[in-house]
Amino acid sequence: MIALQTLRRLLLGSTVLLLQLPSLAHAQMPIAALPVVKPAISCAALTQTDLQPIGGKGSQVLSASETTTDGITACEVQGTLAPSIGFKVILPTHTWTQRYLQVGCGGLCGRISMQVGAADSCAPLNSGGFVLAATDMGHEGMDNSWGNDPQKRADFAHRGVHLTALAAKKLIATFYGQQPTYAYFTGCSDGGREALMEAQRYPDDFNGIIAGAPALNFQVQNSIYHAWQARSNTDEQGKAILIASRLPILHKAVLQQCDGLDGQVDGLISDPRACHFDPGVVQCKASATDTSACLTTAEVNAARRFYEGPRDPASGERLTIAGPQPGSELAWAGVFVPDSVDQPINSEKMALDALRNLAFEHNPGSDFSLADVKFDRSTFDQLRPLHPLYDATNPDLSAFAQRGGKLILWHGWADPHISPLNTIAYHQALEVQMGKSKAESFERLYLLPGVYHCAGGEGPSLLDLLTPMMSWVEKGQAPGAIVTLQASSTQSGPSEFGAPTNLPANAEKKPLIPEVAQDPANEGRTRLVFPYPDVAVYDGKGDVKSADSYVPGKASADEKTPQWMGSDFFTPYAPLQR
Repeated sequence: MIALQTLRRLLLGSTVLLLQLPSLAHAQMPIAALPVVKPAISCAALTQTDLQPIGGKGSQVLSASETTTDGITACEVQGTLAPSIGFKVILPTHTWTQRYLQVGCGGLCGRISMQVGAADSCAPLNSGGFVLAATDMGHEGMDNSWGNDPQKRADFAHRGVHLTALAAKKLIATFYGQQPTYAYFTGCSDGGREALMEAQRYPDDFNGIIAGAPALNFQVQNSIYHAWQARSNTDEQGKAILIASRLPILHKAVLQQCDGLDGQVDGLISDPRACHFDPGVVQCKASATDTSACLTTAEVNAARRFYEGPRDPASGERLTIAGPQPGSELAWAGVFVPDSVDQPINSEKMALDALRNLAFEHNPGSDFSLADVKFDRSTFDQLRPLHPLYDATNPDLSAFAQRGGKLILWHGWADPHISPLNTIAYHQALEVQMGKSKAESFERLYLLPGVYHCAGGEGPSLLDLLTPMMSWVEKGQAPGAIVTLQASSTQSGPSEFGAPTNLPANAEKKPLIPEVAQDPANEGRTRLVFPYPDVAVYDGKGDVKSADSYVPGKASADEKTPQWMGSDFFTPYAPLQR
């Protein structure tokens, strides 16, 4: 496996690999040469910072103390913004190079995580060049109380992240005697939704925004998608139909049919939309007595429901954009496919937390169950009123673009939590609303074959998007191809970055990103990922494991996302503040 130091060389452009990639747009990745700025006051003095003009009465710094982590000394500030938005800011004392980075929070949040994703081997980050901040978005954990409070709903939807940005910038100005020269935001899953919410609602907060696997379609994503996935895998006795040990049968069949569609058999599907797979090909014969290598009729039907998603029974309209894509089968484990028939299905928990506490204007109560969910227009229409509050699907980014903001979207093709077609739909809506040329001036989309939710998977998933974003913002160099690296099994395990936090108690010790038995032949594999709609195509002569053996090619299925009941969500709308 390539060591971390080698990965840093690969991604930072100081070695042969990048010299061999003349087409790699961000190979040199120039960023502004900003001098280190030292503190103007003591760390302890930050406790006197008045945050009430930002958050209202009761907003305050609770503590400020020096800490040292990985050799970097910093002032760690913790505080609250009224009524109950917790935040943390880490301000380096000897290494700050005038940049600010805010980190998004996954799931339904309720905790503060400072883990930065999609920034592997980013030199300024690793050397303590950024002030970092994050928030719990106004609540701790998930129960029936905070979802009943309109203010806390708004704090979760958008206010907590915005006020944290304002508070962090005030602390920066107070501590160093100047504002940050550049401000960035990065997040995945709900953190990706938060990222887009910032671009849409608060275009002045950040110069560059990175949104990974964004839960931008929050209302439908949590309330219908996960509810459908759970219901689809539950039999009449309330037990799971398809379990994790059966998934390799399905996945192998998908690869046999579709792996070679991109011209290369490598265990990855470059564009799963071109894969028209029917699980019926692995259905056991009626006379079969041994089902170890095939799926039963019930299992096949469950898989079909996963892929197809729910439709309104009257009109036939889709209630979601899409289900999980072909090639994602192994990632279903632990999400809507449990290890055994008696285990709970995590998608049910995810759906019910939203349905009972957040999705409707008036919460239905703790006894609301999946049996109460009707997959039809009436349910969808009950979700519409809060679409302008929680969703981040507004494609009008004119204010963000006008002030020079840059946006990078990214998503793993094998994501089981959020279909990547949601992110493609937003990218396409941007081009329609802003015009393709204008959209290209400030936005990029990267789709990673074989990559799960925010990290891990069978495809190369380690990447640095923060350095290319800095180069774009600070030097005007738009990103091109990105080098990705195959993660080892130890690197594709649990990750806080974007991980759902509203899981059953008995699932908390399980990896949030399923571990994958990596093919030894893929050790050290690097691959280019090109801006959508281009895909990486093997040049036919180089090392298949080396990024410099790939050139841009057109996707075989560059198509518009399908029409569905919420297609109008991806048009401009007035945001709901409450």
